[in-house]
Amino acid sequence: MSSRPSAAPSVRMKLREIAQLRAAPNQLTLLRLCIIPFLVLAILDHDYQIAFWLFVLAGITDGLDGLLARWLQQRTVLGQYLDPMADKLLLSTLFLVLHHEGLISLRVTVLVFGRDLGIVMVGAILYASIGMKDFRPSLFGKANTLAQIIALLTVLLSQFYAPYLVLLVKHWSLAATVVFTVVSGFHYAWLMTRRLSGSTVTANN
Repeated sequence: MSSRPSAAPSVRMKLREIAQLRAAPNQLTLLRLCIIPFLVLAILDHDYQIAFWLFVLAGITDGLDGLLARWLQQRTVLGQYLDPMADKLLLSTLFLVLHHEGLISLRVTVLVFGRDLGIVMVGAILYASIGMKDFRPSLFGKANTLAQIIALLTVLLSQFYAPYLVLLVKHWSLAATVVFTVVSGFHYAWLMTRRLSGSTVTANN
């Protein structure tokens, strides 16, 4: 008899989680995750035109899920974590695969993957230890993401359409990715230090 009251909240919690998955923005995010393996296979098969358009499709779903979340008032806790994780997984995976194919240098790949892995690990530790949930990207982080997207688009595009302008944008977007990866990484570390200091002061008071 005593187990029934405790089981009811658990059932309600699971139902809420399922309802969050059914939200249209989260469905688009899940679609973006499903695109990743097909994108990887296209690159490994050297079908760069298909890979390019799959990446464009992934970008469209990324833009739409934010719009739908606002228009339909379907912002969920799950979406706040799922959307950035899907973005990082997509971009980091592409850098790794394109490096494997010799299209992106090891330096750029290590910087991008190392920064994203570090952010995910630090975020998970802070959430588990002190319940910190505010991991909104900074201006430098947004600039870094934009540089990465342009770099990946032009790297893929240049494999089947390579006028001088595309090659020029590819070169400078990869250079910008290196700069913003380093700057945003240090800025993120500085922001986390400030927030941790603020949390410590609040706790002591």
